Amino acid sequence: MPAQRREQMIMGAYVSYGTGHHAASWRHPTSDPTATRNLDHYVEVTRLAEQHLYDTLFLSDAPAVFNDDQAGFGGRVTFFEPLTLMSALAMVSRHIGLVATSSTTYKEPYNLAREYASLDLISRGRAAWNLVTTSKLAAAGNLGLASHPAHADRYGRAEEFIDVVRGLWDTWEDDAFPADKAQGRFYDPAKRHKLRHRGSFFSLEAELNVSRPPQGYPVIVQAGSSDAGRELAARTAEMVFTAQPDLDSAVAFAEDLDKRAAGHARLNPGIIILPGLTVYAGRNESEAQDRVEELKSLIRPEFGLSMLSDLVGGFDLSSCDIEGPLPHLPPSNANTSRRALIEKLAYGERLNIRQLYEKMTTARGHLTLIGSYDAVAKEMLQWFESGAADGFNIMPPLLPESLNDFSENILPRLQRHGVFKRRYTPGTLRQKLGLRRPENQYVTSAQR
Repeated sequence: MPAQRREQMIMGAYVSYGTGHHAASWRHPTSDPTATRNLDHYVEVTRLAEQHLYDTLFLSDAPAVFNDDQAGFGGRVTFFEPLTLMSALAMVSRHIGLVATSSTTYKEPYNLAREYASLDLISRGRAAWNLVTTSKLAAAGNLGLASHPAHADRYGRAEEFIDVVRGLWDTWEDDAFPADKAQGRFYDPAKRHKLRHRGSFFSLEAELNVSRPPQGYPVIVQAGSSDAGRELAARTAEMVFTAQPDLDSAVAFAEDLDKRAAGHARLNPGIIILPGLTVYAGRNESEAQDRVEELKSLIRPEFGLSMLSDLVGGFDLSSCDIEGPLPHLPPSNANTSRRALIEKLAYGERLNIRQLYEKMTTARGHLTLIGSYDAVAKEMLQWFESGAADGFNIMPPLLPESLNDFSENILPRLQRHGVFKRRYTPGTLRQKLGLRRPENQYVTSAQR
């Protein structure tokens, strides 16, 4: 088992679904059903997260309506475009990192490079890009494609995409703008560089019309756990967000990622690994379990089946007996790692369809801890000390209620163990995370 990888935990606040990570959270008496379109709600959550010293605020995204419901039961069919929302939240925060998700399958490198460079400037060096290839089949029609690209093609494009984006971020050197009023010279032409790229997916000669980001490059996050996803992360990612439901799987994932990363020349050798974590905690086990059951009671079976159908690749399970086993399904071109996790639960642990959708609506396959505050903190500490995680992306079942409860009752316990900070350090997100700042590749090429 690997040793502890960092001195203190990195903690993210995953706030993508407005009312909370539980799929039925919108029905809870304390939740605001307008949360996904309510900026004031996100401002409140951001200030709460920063008050409690979270390292990052995390927004997922897909260029499609979530097709886990067609009958009106699902509460996450609409949501803010994440970069727009993060730009607003940058104005009401000072320290917390802003992780937005964008797809390499359904965006172009130039537009994405402009967006994240702008967010990094607006936030004064707190931007991070969660690079995804998009598993939602409906995205193809929304963007005018005949079909969703194959998994291998999505990752081949992603591998080239990030190289193009990093080249664009280096269009201008850090000191390219002397703005010498006396001489009348605004920029130094020698410090302006055109990217000339010819590849399998992209061919362009381009200069970015946004200055170099304060961090050099925004922090690169990756969220794929398939073999291709791990390879992409090993070469390019500085932080990985992953779904690991148990300690053994998480340790194996961390060891595999470290081994792969060692095969690449990297500016920052170690990859920060943050498993998703949903917590149901209380003063005792009974109180924690009551919180689980309260939300479980709000799941309509039709919605549970529909959501499970989407997660296994868009196969209709509505005719299946919910007390029966998950049938063996044909291959899917959607999310392969999440499908594999569900099949492991179905065929390995013999969960029936009802048990599967109850588990998926609770945390969508991520680690779920249920117990007393002390027990949850102890389990998190075990994951951290074993090298399975460098911290966690906290996925509160209810927002802001569960985030506040976790922050007030579990984070102080981790602080007393000395594994969570008591104050922010100054600087950019890279500096706070202990990551080196990349040099401009044109400068380093000239030096070589």
